[in-house]
Amino acid sequence: MWEYTKKVKDFFLHPKNVGEVENPDAVGEVGSMVCGDALKLTLKVDKATDRIIDAKFQTFGCASAIASSTALTELIKDRTIDEALKVTNQDIAEYLGGLPKEKMHCSVMGMEALEAAIADYRGEDKKSVEKKEGLVCECFDVYEDTIRRVAAENHLTTAEEVTYYTKAGGGCGSCIPKIEEILKDMWFPAEKPKPPIKPKKLTNLQKIALIQDVIEKEIRPRLQADGGDLELIDIDGNKVIIALRAMCTDCKMAAVTLKDIEQKLRTLVVPDIVVEAE
Repeated sequence: MWEYTKKVKDFFLHPKNVGEVENPDAVGEVGSMVCGDALKLTLKVDKATDRIIDAKFQTFGCASAIASSTALTELIKDRTIDEALKVTNQDIAEYLGGLPKEKMHCSVMGMEALEAAIADYRGEDKKSVEKKEGLVCECFDVYEDTIRRVAAENHLTTAEEVTYYTKAGGGCGSCIPKIEEILKDMWFPAEKPKPPIKPKKLTNLQKIALIQDVIEKEIRPRLQADGGDLELIDIDGNKVIIALRAMCTDCKMAAVTLKDIEQKLRTLVVPDIVVEAE
């Protein structure tokens, strides 16, 4: 059994601001009776100052829905539209002294009703404003952008938590894998491939120094290990002229050795180096 705070119980038994504002300046409706929760919020706004002078609600739902709706109307009255937009579902829950985690979706419903009412006041299409990207939960009509926003604002990391806050996944459950994909993308995004680093163009002096360095550190030690050696004779542009020494002088694999040296220099210096024997 869920544990409700004294304030939740009081607002459920003695709700405030129930009904509908006469000739409202803003109307926000979210949820549906088919899904089990529905909320209609109406506002009266002083258009000269954009201040909310009255707020009332009609809701179909549980004790938490009624209490959350009461808290919402109490929080936003006498605030400007911009100030009201800063009210979050956590503000609603905290005003009530907390809600059971299974009932946090009621506070989210209040926040969404407020956003819908303000969009209506400003003559905006709520779905257009929110840039909804796709329906995730067909059972409760929950969209991806809603899941992302609520998860980010409330630090939700599991599909179960998303269900508590939005009801998404609480019906047939077929959308749970998609919810998990969204959360994985939010908190553990795949690392984007880094663009290839464009090789820095070498000056002639840098290229000569690098060729000499590669020969001394990468090529000669390997030849010397087998009793061979080489001597760098000249560097002319991208042409490197060498002389094979010691055991390499009359080796039948000399041509292969030259090709290996050329490939090493192409890899570590510039790709169009040509190696020739003296």
